Amino acid sequence: MNNTEKVTEELQEFCENIEKWFRGSEQQEILCNKILSGFAPEFTMINGDGNSATLSMFSEWLPTVFGKFPDRSVKIENIEIEHSDHHALATYIEIQTTGDIANRRKSSAVFLIGEEKALWFHLVENWM
Repeated sequence: MNNTEKVTEELQEFCENIEKWFRGSEQQEILCNKILSGFAPEFTMINGDGNSATLSMFSEWLPTVFGKFPDRSVKIENIEIEHSDHHALATYIEIQTTGDIANRRKSSAVFLIGEEKALWFHLVENWM
């Protein structure tokens, strides 16, 4: 699998898994492990509100939203990926829809490229 495919696969798996998480549609511990296995230990993010978070903070937040949005869908579009041998930058639009409300964010993410997969390293989200 090339580096573009690794990043694309991680983006798609994360969206599928976080949607399942919001819906509470799989066993919580197994799904949590699937989600968190995609992140580098040094992961940081800046969310759409401008707040910073670490992987530890993200891990603490996850249980608070498990099953809270049983009809939420999470989709990504307009994915663009540039990479070197060890890093990748992905930009994309994420759309979370709950009922009639759709939240859109333009995101950019830096990934660390490993032999097996790409790991989230840094994420910046901006509300659209």
